[in-house]
Amino acid sequence: MITQIRPFEIQDKDSVIQLWKDCDLVVPWNNPDDDIQRKLKVQPELFLVMCCTDQIIATVMAGYDGHRGWINYLAVHPQHRQSGRGRQMVNKVEKLLLEKGCPKINLQVRSTNVEVIQFYRNIGFKTDDVVGLGKRLQFDKYSS
Repeated sequence: MITQIRPFEIQDKDSVIQLWKDCDLVVPWNNPDDDIQRKLKVQPELFLVMCCTDQIIATVMAGYDGHRGWINYLAVHPQHRQSGRGRQMVNKVEKLLLEKGCPKINLQVRSTNVEVIQFYRNIGFKTDDVVGLGKRLQFDKYSS
């Protein structure tokens, strides 16, 4: 099965959003259309998709602010999990972040998502002794 990792293209939007839904990443307070539009304005080269034939089977969205890199929206279609696809996506985005001079990557995972936490631990991520805080500046509303 031939796969390709490439930057997101606007015609990928519907397929990407469907993948995110299939992976339970879409929540009412984050409108995926808005998240995509925001990402396309800032470091769009760090928004990657993995294609297998003509189907998008994985995504990752990353950013670098000059201090830390961040990974968001890592998604692998449920039928393609346990195949190394997630690791491939993280390796690719890590390479791109390193090229930008990024010394460390942060990410957030819901504490109830034990499977994903274990995935990240298996590929070298460690739990930082920090408290994640957030403050909404814009309120998205999304209903599927």
